[in-house]
Amino acid sequence: MLEIYLPAILLEIPRNIVTAIGLPLCLGILSGSGTAKVVKSNWYKASTSYVFAKASLIISKDLHGPPGRPPRQVFPIVWPLLYLSMGYVSHLAVNALDATSSPSTRSDVKLGIALYYAQLAMNFIWSPLFFNGKKLGLALIDSVVLAGTTFYMTKLLDGPTKSQSTYLLLPYCAWLTFATYLNGGIWWLNRGRTPEKD
Repeated sequence: MLEIYLPAILLEIPRNIVTAIGLPLCLGILSGSGTAKVVKSNWYKASTSYVFAKASLIISKDLHGPPGRPPRQVFPIVWPLLYLSMGYVSHLAVNALDATSSPSTRSDVKLGIALYYAQLAMNFIWSPLFFNGKKLGLALIDSVVLAGTTFYMTKLLDGPTKSQSTYLLLPYCAWLTFATYLNGGIWWLNRGRTPEKD
């Protein structure tokens, strides 16, 4: 059985529902706001609200995109809802950890919480990689690892949270799959092209 050490603060944050939900929302705002300069550039056109602009691009003549892109207005609605649900899942996970004395369940929940923080970090760096760095391939790798991490986290937290976390994370898993398709399509269709530098 793998023993995961989590600093106390990483367990205290999700114990409070406000900080549990607030952390991913704040990180989403911070990550998205760092793309403001790129949003104003000619590299692509994005929605006027860049705060939750993860992949919210309308492909211009400078960057080709795959079919099936939703309207740009979808992204600033979807991402905050996903951040709220993932924050609430962290709250459920810590409650499950506090409620059990089973070593195997505690191990699974601790690993799930560690993966939660790992996926938050990967989610946070995606926008700077894709928008600011214009590193489409690195952003794609980040997206694939982020999706895999989130799927495994969902599996680990299913039993201890009596499937509540799974119902809350399934939309996130589906959206990450779709976002990875978009990122992969953009990378594939633009391979060999050098994005304009600001």
